[in-house]
Amino acid sequence: VLQEASCKNHRVNRVVFLGSTKRLLTTGVSRWNTRQIALWDQEDLSMPLIEEEIDGLSGLLFPFYDADTHMLYLAGKGDGNIRYYEIGSEKPYLSYLMEFRSPAPQKGLGVMPKHGLDVSACEVFRFYKLITLKGLIEPISMIVPRRSETYQEDIYPMTPGTEPALTPDEWLSGVNRDPILMSLKEGYKRNAKIVFKAPVREKKSVVVNGIDLLENVPPRTENELLRVFFRQQDEIRRLKDELSQKDIQVRQLQLELKNLRNSPKNN
Repeated sequence: VLQEASCKNHRVNRVVFLGSTKRLLTTGVSRWNTRQIALWDQEDLSMPLIEEEIDGLSGLLFPFYDADTHMLYLAGKGDGNIRYYEIGSEKPYLSYLMEFRSPAPQKGLGVMPKHGLDVSACEVFRFYKLITLKGLIEPISMIVPRRSETYQEDIYPMTPGTEPALTPDEWLSGVNRDPILMSLKEGYKRNAKIVFKAPVREKKSVVVNGIDLLENVPPRTENELLRVFFRQQDEIRRLKDELSQKDIQVRQLQLELKNLRNSPKNN
């Protein structure tokens, strides 16, 4: 049975099924040529549940839906941004969250399957953005800002896996079967703490006139500067003590010389 909807206020360009919510989302243009999205009930396509205008740009809007997190992503052809929405079961059904911004316009987007995401980094979606001006494809990761010490089961529920649920003959004969689900927990790897230790280098010295040239290299960090400062303070204190001892010895020699000159034997 084919059912069609006709809405004069919304000219449809793209449509996406919203998983198990029994709803559809379409992107298109309003009668005033503004970009627009509309949410539909799968069982009643006579009128949309909601309509929302996006902006007045002319590029097509590409919708992407993540059934695991109920997140909707909207990316416009020729735009540099990607908008995020959350799909709810109750009004207002569609909640705007935020958007990713980039100065490079996109011509098209591809999506990484769920089993290829970096689960240990809390990555929930990954785009591959086609940038024709630079002649490259740029990966864009959508990451939930959480600490990743443990596996986040609430954002990684059971998801369709890589094993087919139907054979080609079964599909051609009209058999319907739910997809075979898989867990992404096997792809989780806890980040190990890596401690780097600097290699111990053999101390070398180049002494010229009693001065070690290698030890007199200018300090590069605050700690090195403090060590040099305290070492110089100790050296200055030692030299002052030596100078004080020399002064005492000089005074003693001067007194002895004076006594010798004033002795009766020298008269």
